[in-house]
Amino acid sequence: MSLGWKVGDALISVVTETELVASSEMFIRQPPSVLDPYREWLAPYLTDDGQFRMIVQAFLVAVDGLRMVVDTCIGNGKNFGPNMPEFNNLDTRFVEDLAAAGFAPDEVDYVICTHLHVDHVGWNTQLIDGMWVPTFPRARYVMSQPDLAYWREHEALHNPFAVSVQPVVDAGLADAVVTDHRISPSVALLPTPGHTPGHVSVHITSQGESAIITGDMVHSPVQFARPDWSSVADTDRDEAVRSRERLITMTGNRPTLVIGTHFPPPTAAHLVNNGDGWTFQ
Repeated sequence: MSLGWKVGDALISVVTETELVASSEMFIRQPPSVLDPYREWLAPYLTDDGQFRMIVQAFLVAVDGLRMVVDTCIGNGKNFGPNMPEFNNLDTRFVEDLAAAGFAPDEVDYVICTHLHVDHVGWNTQLIDGMWVPTFPRARYVMSQPDLAYWREHEALHNPFAVSVQPVVDAGLADAVVTDHRISPSVALLPTPGHTPGHVSVHITSQGESAIITGDMVHSPVQFARPDWSSVADTDRDEAVRSRERLITMTGNRPTLVIGTHFPPPTAAHLVNNGDGWTFQ
């Protein structure tokens, strides 16, 4: 399925790398039964047995005469050990799909990293002649300074810093920025810490219209109904809750389009409260 949205003058499209399922215990630390009150509107995001359907995808933003890629998925040929077998040694057509969408790597101006976890920075680099080198040779790689500082000291399963981030830094292509940095007149970072210390979402505004690409401040739309449900991967669960609550205040019952980084279709919708709580419609 080809997805795309127009937000004022901004065109936003998607390249999907892979699809996953994850248990509710993993992503919201709750048993599947707690989802029962939300199943009517949550159905597109669940399997029949109550697991979350997850998409690993990159968002392509064309606006202000620029081409931007938001998050670069997992990457080919990377190995993260026995704890993440579904991410190991991928062989996808991700780069070819980017080019087909008009975002050939040498034509991309910015790569925006909402955070530096494994499934958001993988195609920052690719293996050429035995070395991990930047995939987007003329792009500036925008990442938050707090996240860059944190993961330099905490390389772990969730962040293969040495193969997916350090080569970009070494090539002089990384811009470590404040968490509300503006990239262009229509695109700015939105601080949404909690999942990682410097996690950001991407706020797009153009011609009076707006959209927010969430990153991993939320993994499932049910977290809009229950912002208190946090992922096991959040470094600060309380702060992650506050970030979701701020997003709800900012977008709830408003025309802002909310685009869920890991949401399968319908990937983008509006937060609506009809008196019975927030839904993603």
